[in-house]
Amino acid sequence: MTPEFILCCFCIAAVILLAIRVSMGGTQNRYHGPDIGSSMTIGGREVQEDYVGTLTNTTGLLAVLADGMGKVYGARIASRTAVETFLDLFRDYNAFDNPQYYFRKAFHAANRAILRELGDEGYGAASVGVAMIQKNWLFYAVVGNVKLCVYRNGDLVPVSAGHTLDVLAEEKFRIGKLSREDALVMLENHRLYNYLGQDGFKDIEIFDRPIALKKGDIIVLMSDGLYELIPWREMESVLSSGQDCQNMAYSLIEKVNQSSVEDKDNASVILLRWDGSESRT
Repeated sequence: MTPEFILCCFCIAAVILLAIRVSMGGTQNRYHGPDIGSSMTIGGREVQEDYVGTLTNTTGLLAVLADGMGKVYGARIASRTAVETFLDLFRDYNAFDNPQYYFRKAFHAANRAILRELGDEGYGAASVGVAMIQKNWLFYAVVGNVKLCVYRNGDLVPVSAGHTLDVLAEEKFRIGKLSREDALVMLENHRLYNYLGQDGFKDIEIFDRPIALKKGDIIVLMSDGLYELIPWREMESVLSSGQDCQNMAYSLIEKVNQSSVEDKDNASVILLRWDGSESRT
């Protein structure tokens, strides 16, 4: 066996070991995110006023759903501006260092951006729901009536309350600041009292404690065009089908499209299924 042959063997072995090490290192640092799906429909409206966005990086995952409202294209501008603001800040800032600070910063930045984009030319506003996942923890915040839920063991459980007058009435009655008679009147009113795109914006519904996710959990963000039209049990039936999130998102929105209700609202949904993996090892 010649020295040249032995040297060649050592070189080949070194290359193989280096390749294995690089491969293992890449696996250890790669983000293991959940299955993701999203879908929207314009319903019976002339303009799609909803907007959705998701972003995954080395720290975790962000999902944003905005439900716009306003005149002409003001609603579309408001919802798009809100989602893009959240995505931009998530790219530039490690949101998981302080999730509550990130949510407050992003919501107020989005509100200012909407007011700046629209100026005096038109009215536009948006309800926004945001979910962030790191490892097995869910962090969330909501303004307006976008609903965030977790589907687990066959049950779709609402996590967020929202900012409609009926929710406000229930809260004020519980702490003794509203009479029973006035509360009953307000409970019939689902009108928004808080949203992005107003000078007086201030309230944000932010998680008290992050939610510990279990393998198979599905996080659901949806606009009122979906959850006010499709019965809860029908949504649970779709979520229990075992399909991937994209196909389930299509199925949920198709139920809206097939509904016989006239003048259907825009409807949108984002689904995130947690697979039990940690974000980083």
